[in-house]
Amino acid sequence: MKLQRLLLPLLFATGAAFAGAAAAHGASDTVKPNFDRPITNIPGKSLIALEVLYPPGGASLPHVHSKSAFIYAYVVSGSIASKVNDGPERVYKAGESFHEDPGSRHPVSRNASNTKPAKLLAVFVVDSGDHPLTTNE
Repeated sequence: MKLQRLLLPLLFATGAAFAGAAAAHGASDTVKPNFDRPITNIPGKSLIALEVLYPPGGASLPHVHSKSAFIYAYVVSGSIASKVNDGPERVYKAGESFHEDPGSRHPVSRNASNTKPAKLLAVFVVDSGDHPLTTNE
C-alpha cells in the first residue's frame, strides 16, 4: 500500500509509548509503531503515530487515553466500529476519520467486518514523555 511505503521510513517510536498503547489492545489486533517525534515549535509536545491492524472480526480491549493525548484516527482500509465516551457507536469506512479528546474512554474499537481485515492510523498529540498512551478500563 502506498501510505505504508511512505511512512515506513519514519518508524522509530519509543518503546515506552508503543508498549503502553499495545497493552490496551487485545490479542486479536496488532499495534505497530509508525512515527514518534517532538513537535519542535511546541515545547513539551510530541506527535506519535501508531497503526492498528485488525483481522476479520478483531477488536481492541476497552481503554482510556492519556489525559494529555488528543487523537486523530484515520481508517486506512476496511471499516472500523468505534465508540468514544458516551457517544453513539459509529462505523467509519476507509478514508474517513474521527477524533478523541484528552482522557477519552474508548469502549469500542473493532473491525466492523467479519470477513475482511481493517487498518487504522492513530495519530496522538501528547505531552512528551506522557506514557502510557492508553490503559485498559
